[in-house]
Parts: sequence; structure tokens; C-alpha cells
Amino acid sequence: MIAIYGPLRLILDIAFIIVIIHVVMSWLISFQILNIRQQFVAQIWYGLNRLLSPLYDPMRQFLPDTRPLDLAPLAMIVIVVSLRDYILPAILL
Repeated sequence: MIAIYGPLRLILDIAFIIVIIHVVMSWLISFQILNIRQQFVAQIWYGLNRLLSPLYDPMRQFLPDTRPLDLAPLAMIVIVVSLRDYILPAILL
């Protein structure tokens, strides 16, 4: 079971880091610290959006519509942390 736990933990850690990077980058874009018109920033931003959109879209259907604030990344962080720290160790160990 340890052979399964290690890769699953790594995948959940990477997912957590990607969501955090997406949230921080959205803040930096909102406060005009990063500019979407720069090609490098735009490529990273659109890449992260394409990567995370399939995960966020189903959550947005169930979460309330708080127009300026997107709750999908927060829900994703809660899900990933619960899986990583509580559910996965209880199942596999």
C-alpha cells in the first residue's frame, strides 16, 4: 500500500501547488502587477486556465454565484487538502 500512497500523495501535492499558483496569479493580474498582454504571462495564464477548467466547472455548478469572487479554487483547495491529509492516509495506511 505504501507504493500506492507515495505517487497519490505526490499527485495531490502537485495539484495543490498548481491551484495556489493559479490563485496568486489571478490576484497579480487583478491588481495589474502582471500584464496579460505579455506573451509569457498570457501563455502561463491560459495554460493554467485550460488545465484547471475541467476541475473548476463542475464545482461552479454547485457553488453559489458570488460574481466578483470565485469560490471554485477555494473548494478545490479544501478537497485536495482533505484527500491528501485525512482521507488518503486513512484508506491506505
